[in-house]
Amino acid sequence: IACALVGVLVGIAALTGVAGKLAGAIVALSGGNLIVALLLTMVACIVLGTGLPTIPNYIITSSIAGPALLALGVPLIVSHMFVFYFGILADLTPPVALACFAAAPIARESGLKIAGEAMKVAAAGFIIPFMAIYTPALMLQDGGPLAADYGYLSAVVYIVVKAVLAIGLWGASVIGYLGRPLTWPQRGLALAAAFTLIAALPMTDGVGFALTLLFAGWAWLSLRAARQAAGAE
Repeated sequence: IACALVGVLVGIAALTGVAGKLAGAIVALSGGNLIVALLLTMVACIVLGTGLPTIPNYIITSSIAGPALLALGVPLIVSHMFVFYFGILADLTPPVALACFAAAPIARESGLKIAGEAMKVAAAGFIIPFMAIYTPALMLQDGGPLAADYGYLSAVVYIVVKAVLAIGLWGASVIGYLGRPLTWPQRGLALAAAFTLIAALPMTDGVGFALTLLFAGWAWLSLRAARQAAGAE
């Protein structure tokens, strides 16, 4: 039934031109800037995917929001995965967060509070689609400057390692823990390092790896000092 109703909605969107208008609006508002267009598409997909089962979710987000990314030169499979990914994340994104409100009676807790904690746990996952856009090799797709310069296999290995590193940094920043509680400056440094690792540009990657080393050294020294203090007691 849900798929049948979604077919009606997609047909209405096609006949009225809503899909094309939304894609055109995203491209126009972004001014051709890819990161701005990605953020706008992310918000649109979270709204469009609210309360929908998986298959109808994909049908709606790919048919209405997907064309915006195709217009900016994003590969087909990567663009579809991007919109589908954020359509699914609508289930834990406040203020709707249907999955969190479904869990609220079981946990005997506020649905919004559960959604807030869910966002913390899932925060690292929000960066993966952006990394796939800049480096399609993350989804085992050809294309992207990295694959063109260093070859497909090298690009896959590099982006997977970088993605794991960025996920760890993002998680440590949001949760505030890495072996021991992190200070706010340490969390800010981890967040900056994770953010600069998203784009596949030599300058941003260089800055990101430098910040990662700085954060790792700082966190290790703090952890060692805490253990020495605990041992002295």
